[in-house]
Amino acid sequence: MLLFIASSLVLFPLAFLSHPDYGATVRHLVVPTIQGGVTSGAILLIIAIVGTTVAPWQLFFQQSNVVDKRITPRFINHERADTFLGSVVVVVGAGALMIAGAYAARGTALAGHLTDALAVARALGHKDAVLGTLFAIVLLDASIIGAGAVTLSTSYAIGDFFGLKHSLHRSFRDAPGFYTIFAGLVVLAAGIVLIPGAPLGVVTEAVQALAGLLLPSASVFLLLLCNDREVLGPWVNRVWLNVAATVIIATLLMLSGTLMATTMFPRLNAARIAVWLSVALVAGLAAAGIALRISRKTRGQVAAPPPRMSREQRSQWRMPPLALLKPVTWSPALKLAMLALRGYLVIAVLLLLIKAIQLGTG
Repeated sequence: MLLFIASSLVLFPLAFLSHPDYGATVRHLVVPTIQGGVTSGAILLIIAIVGTTVAPWQLFFQQSNVVDKRITPRFINHERADTFLGSVVVVVGAGALMIAGAYAARGTALAGHLTDALAVARALGHKDAVLGTLFAIVLLDASIIGAGAVTLSTSYAIGDFFGLKHSLHRSFRDAPGFYTIFAGLVVLAAGIVLIPGAPLGVVTEAVQALAGLLLPSASVFLLLLCNDREVLGPWVNRVWLNVAATVIIATLLMLSGTLMATTMFPRLNAARIAVWLSVALVAGLAAAGIALRISRKTRGQVAAPPPRMSREQRSQWRMPPLALLKPVTWSPALKLAMLALRGYLVIAVLLLLIKAIQLGTG
């Protein structure tokens, strides 16, 4: 991680200072634009960027890692600070890599035609050998971090599902299944990357776009969990967090809906579809909120304010054992919404596969 930070911070200024007109370079690269307008391909790229920045596996990794580190509510502020700092490091590093890639291709025949990280490293190497080397080092370090985090998250999930011992605190002898799965996933990923002639650029973009498409589903379940007072007690979401999460989920659904529509009907105007979907989502959310409020008032289900707790009581609060939690009961409307979400996921994944095949063979 330290190598990633140091290399990114060095790569970022060198990419500009080595250019004779770096002021213009800054203005050109920092102001975001979409070349060619809002097209189906551009929407796919935006979803992929979201998917690689806030991937669904991160949600599961976060909770598993907190449990693995034996963190209790007493240290929740430390965990929040750790998450915030980690987010800043990743975003700054990713921004540096994107800007360096744009700088490498600017003014060359590669502009708009970069297909993978190796092409970026070579393009930077043509401008300055030091930049190309630093870019390769950053990518290597980021790959090691990603391989460790993603495979570890999957190993945690498999351990949870099958009831295996899964913790980095345990030795290999104590948790052989966990470490075997972890190592096997790393080998499998490396094997896929080493396939001769594999379109790694398309594979990478498709996988990250898949993560972006799955994010609304994972976020919905996380949002329901974060509002379950029996599970989280005094740590349930505040109103502003629910509003922010709803806006994010709605935005992701709008993007994926636009991608689905333009994949099925390529002649549709992507920008216009995005606007209409945004209006429909806003209207739908407003109608759902009003209907939910009326339903609760009619049935007398207005939630009582939670009991006040001191800071000490909050820090000592623990979730009851799973066996003691009441079964979840969903209203007919919520069941219908979950079925619609499941249908959306199936259709979205199939259309993404079609889009990836089109890009790989086009």
